[in-house]
Amino acid sequence: MNTVLLLFMVVVVIGIIRAHNLFSVVILGGAYSFLLATVMVVLDAVDVAMTEAAVGAGMSTVLLLAVLHLTRTREAPLRHAPAIPLLVCLLTGSALVYATVDLPPFGLADNPQNQHVAPYYLDNAEKETKSPNVVTAVLASYRGFDTLGEVTVIFTAGIGVLILLSRRRRREMIVVDEGRSKHDA
Repeated sequence: MNTVLLLFMVVVVIGIIRAHNLFSVVILGGAYSFLLATVMVVLDAVDVAMTEAAVGAGMSTVLLLAVLHLTRTREAPLRHAPAIPLLVCLLTGSALVYATVDLPPFGLADNPQNQHVAPYYLDNAEKETKSPNVVTAVLASYRGFDTLGEVTVIFTAGIGVLILLSRRRRREMIVVDEGRSKHDA
């Protein structure tokens, strides 16, 4: 099942790379996020899957469609060869793959997180957070600042995009107005 989902994800990424219509890129990006959420469900990380579906496939797609409404729908032509970005992506991908070589196999009971962190949460979550649900205790209490930081980063990025787009739109309006005034004179 994981292999099929990962193959679908590779096909979607190739589609994103080859697409020149930005609407297609946004929709394929939403599909990629949905496939990633499905992979998280298969891996029994339902809380992460719900977050990915809501933020990645849902809110990000809607935000990007709104941004696309304010901009052009076609990709600008490249001014240089994409060799350097491709090299950076390949080096980063290689480093990430290399970093996973020494990780313990997925799901084993004697993995480090199952020896120290998980037992602590299971033993102390209800006492320390007054929540009978361990997942809720971890996400809302133990990782509360982490979750707040993630939301802050997403909100700040969205506001930054809107500010940049509003400046561009104002500049375009000024140029159009100046062209009209010169033409009228």
